Parts: sequence; structure tokens; C-alpha cells
Amino acid sequence: MVVVKIAFILSVGLVGILAHKHQSKELDAKYNWWQHEVFYQIYPRSFQDSNGDGIGDLQGITSRLQYFKDTGITSVWLSPIYESPMVDFGYDISNYTNIQPEYGTLEDFDALIAKANELGVKVILDFVPNHSSNKHPWFIKSVAREPGYEDFYVWEDGILLENGTRVPPNNWLSVFSGSAWMWNDERQQYYLRQFTYGQPDLNYRNPAVIKAMDDVMLFWLNKGIAGFRIDAIIYIYEDAQLRDEPPSGTTDDPNNEAYLSHIYTRNQPEDYGLLQHWRQLLDNYTANHDGPLRIMMTEGYASVSQLMEYYEDSNGVQGPQFPFNFDFITELNANSTAADFVFYISRWLIYMPHGHVANWVMGNHDNPRVASRFGEKSVDAMNMLLMTLPGIGITYNGEELGMTDYRDISWSDTVDQPACEAGIDNYKTISRDPERTPMQWSSDVNAGFSSADRTWLPVNPNYKELNLRNQQQARRSHYKIYQSLLKLRQLPVLKNGSFVPEVVNRRVFAFKRELKNEHTLLTIVNVSNRTELVDIADFIEQPNRLSVLVAGVDSQHRVGDRLKAETIELAPNEGLVIQLNKRK
Repeated sequence: MVVVKIAFILSVGLVGILAHKHQSKELDAKYNWWQHEVFYQIYPRSFQDSNGDGIGDLQGITSRLQYFKDTGITSVWLSPIYESPMVDFGYDISNYTNIQPEYGTLEDFDALIAKANELGVKVILDFVPNHSSNKHPWFIKSVAREPGYEDFYVWEDGILLENGTRVPPNNWLSVFSGSAWMWNDERQQYYLRQFTYGQPDLNYRNPAVIKAMDDVMLFWLNKGIAGFRIDAIIYIYEDAQLRDEPPSGTTDDPNNEAYLSHIYTRNQPEDYGLLQHWRQLLDNYTANHDGPLRIMMTEGYASVSQLMEYYEDSNGVQGPQFPFNFDFITELNANSTAADFVFYISRWLIYMPHGHVANWVMGNHDNPRVASRFGEKSVDAMNMLLMTLPGIGITYNGEELGMTDYRDISWSDTVDQPACEAGIDNYKTISRDPERTPMQWSSDVNAGFSSADRTWLPVNPNYKELNLRNQQQARRSHYKIYQSLLKLRQLPVLKNGSFVPEVVNRRVFAFKRELKNEHTLLTIVNVSNRTELVDIADFIEQPNRLSVLVAGVDSQHRVGDRLKAETIELAPNEGLVIQLNKRK
């Protein structure tokens, strides 16, 4: 009887432990799913055209969702798909709760979400809160001073000079050059527009604006999305006293936005409180609905200390899950040294508050592509960094193939608004069109993107050679390396391992990812255009056997090759991911 009772107690205890582990796994899947994710940015206009009009659309994205499952991507985020006059290609929104007709309908969006759920792919939406379109009903009502909308936007009388001329209220400049103030004849006031004339800034000191945006968020959450990427958050609030900004001393052109130090129009203290409010909204939604934690990630070019405040403030109040880390875009380039890479990677990890998750953005629709910034030979090494650094990776569509900018787009084919405003002599230096060209799926007409006679932007002519189908069929390709890196990310050592960097010399750096009872992984990168022979024996704490896990397209090394720590040869811009096996 005693034996039976003890056995019963032990069995109940075991069931309890197993139930706890099962519950723990469920909670982890619900709340921590994003912490080691690779988020794949889709630029909808350039991803896949389903109806032959030359413009990518929602049905096109839905038709390609299997690609993500096959590749190993489980989260995508869509650049704006909202109804818009397209002055800034969707970042000027005229209806926050409807789809731009070129892209489809709300029913098409529902079908996209349903298919994504079926395939296990989460969908994040771009959210553009700083400004609406000047065609939005809110703005039209505000111009007319309709009750409840008088102060929906930032309006000012300006200054009346002695000669009777009216000028803007201060010297603030638009991101796209010239005054940030636009005169409205009907209302007889200036409105603030930090971007194009068609993007008036909303007034977040008006509680009605916050309530309206909360409702927009809830609308899309109810549609089944997993969260938001918040655009241009640093511009949300401006100095209430409208003080002039001081000159920066970096340019003599008074119309260039770099002419001023933007201490009163960017990164204002109120930004953090608004994000904390939205974090609470998302957390409350998750608590009251099935499904994963709804997350928020933010776009904002700011100092590292300012960005860390987005994670949490000095009182520990939580903001977004993470602010985008743009250091690979803003601080590093083809001329950076090994020490530069180690410095900027380590800086983020050092500054980041305890308990939070790092992220690494390699590219986006506003900046030259990885292959064009770092060089085409660097594509695999950059993806190795993205996938083996601790935390979250962000991939812009086409970077997995090593797509390049198409810099020879003609003036007549140019559509980017700032480039058009710059004129025929200067458009190429600032145009964002080259990195927004259509996705290169195959060597078929228009790279398999569209059956149209003319696409919204010309396809890069190199698509005949550089395309997904060719890379799927090749023995070695950027795409296959990207795929292998996604699989590698499932290893516990890459999810939870420590990070130990080393500057091997001016041209080569390495880092270890270590975790108890797991094989140590080593990523080593040559950032120069010359071959390097390096000795890393001291760094890896011999004795170890080194075997190659991932090698680039042009590498002399092969997966499984054994290396000697004292004599590792790296071709120009080559990266390797290596496993360290302890000798017994």
C-alpha cells in the first residue's frame, strides 16, 4: 500500500512538472516569439503584381507567402498599404482604415491574413502617426475649422512683418528641404509639414488625435495583425514654444534640413510617453484576446542614448519592444575597419537596458542596398552577421538574393518625390527609387514581378542573372546561404548564447557565441578587399577542432571543412560561421 501511495505521489508530481513545462512553452510561444525573430520587410509596390498593372499588390503578396515558409521566415512587415494620394508612396495617408485601391481591398487583406495564419507567418503593419495626407477628411475638416477638428493639426498664424508680408512662425525646415511651414489660403494660417506639402503634421497635444489613432490601431489588431512598426516617431512632438533651431554649422545651404540642429522638432520628451501609452494598449489587447503578444517596433534616427529610452525610461516604464538599430546603415560602410564594426555592435549591446533584446537592420526602402553599400562580395558576410548576432534581424526584401541598386533609372522614370523636386541635374544623388525596384523572382519578363508592359519602376536589368529561381537551382547561392543561416538560428547557442567579440586586426574581426553544454559558434569577417591570413588560436582557447558551418558563394571553404586556428585564410570581404568542437 505504501509503495502504491509513493508511486501515486511521484506520478502526480511528474504530471505536474510536465504540465508546468507545457504551460511554460505555451507562454513562451505567446509572449517571447519575437525575441529571436527575423522580420522581413515587404515593400508592397515592388513585391508581386497579381493583375498586370505594373504595381505590386496584396493578392500578389498572398500568392508569394509560401516563399516565406519555404525560406524559413515566420514574420513579415508591410510598408504602408493604406489609402493614399501617393505623394510619398503611402506615407501620406488619406484613410487609415482602408486599403489603397492599387493594392486591393480589405477583403484582400483578410485573405492575406488567413493565408499567413495557415502558413504560420505573422504580419506586422507599418503605422504612420506623425502626419496624414492633406486629402484626409480630418485635414479638410480642420482647414474648415469644423467643431472637434480645429486643432487636429499644428496650425500657426506666422509673423506679419512691417511691410505687410507674412512669414512662417520660425525657421524650422522640412526633411525634404525648405520651410517646414505651408500656407493654407482657406484657413489663412500655416500648417506644419515636416515632410512633403501633402503630409501635414497631426497635433498630439490634442487628446482627440491620440484617441483617433488608438482606434486605428484597434481596427487593425482586430483584423489579426501581430503588431506595428511605428514610422518616423522622432517627429511626433515639437517644441510648444516654437523656438528657432540653431544652425548646425555643417552646410551653408539654408534650405537644406542639415542646416539646423533639430533640437526642437525631433526627439522631444513627450515622444516616450506616447509610445508607452501605445505599449499599454497593445499589452491590454494581448491580455484580452487569443494569439501572440502584439508587439511594437519603432523607426527613429537618433543618438544611441535617446534610442535606449524607447526600450524603457529611468523609472522602468516600458516602451516599444525595440527601437530599430540603424548602425549598419548610418555608421558602417565599405570603408569601415574591423574595429568600427566591433565598436558599433558592442555599443548597442552595452547601452541596451538589461532584459531587453538587440536588433540589427541591414537595409530598408530609404537607403542603398547592402550589396551596393558594402560591395557585392560582402552580401554573404553581412547576412552571416545579421543571423548570428544576438537578438532580432531585419531583412529588406531582395537582400537575401543580394539584389543591387539600379542607379541608372532615367529622369523620365523617376517617381520619388524628393528626387523629382531636386530636378534633372541632382535627382540621382538623392533618389530612393534605385533601392525600390521590383523583386527579382526569375528571368521571365519583368523578373517574374509583373506581366505588364511597363512596371511602376523599371526592373534592374541584372535580373536575367540575379534572381530567385536561378539561386534556388544553383549549387551555391546567396539565397541558399540565407536559408542555411535561418536554420542555424534555431540553435540554442544563437538564441541564448553570450557574445564575445575580438578585433583580430584592422581588417578582420570575429565574435563567439557561447552557451553551457552547447558547441561554441564563431563568426569571422574580413571587411577589406584583400586576402587575409589570420591566427585566432588565442581567441578561441585551444584545443578546439574548427569546422565550417556556413561559407559564402565565392569561398574556397566548404561546409564541413576542418580549419586550423593558426592559419585561417579569408578572401576579400569573406565571412565564415565556424563550429568549435572541444578535443577530448
